[in-house]
Amino acid sequence: MKSPDKRCCGSGVCIINDAGECWCGQVWDGEKMAAPKLNIKPAPPKDQNPSPEKTEPEL
Repeated sequence: MKSPDKRCCGSGVCIINDAGECWCGQVWDGEKMAAPKLNIKPAPPKDQNPSPEKTEPEL
């Protein structure tokens, strides 16, 4: 059996893969287990002056 991983967050139930990711969602940051960084992509810029489609009634 493998020896316990020293990177455990203290819960005693960490299962850490080769990438340093635990089943609970925490990741090894090089010093401790921590919540992963959020990689939020910025929203595309919205048009400042959108040209609304004008529909004219048919006569």
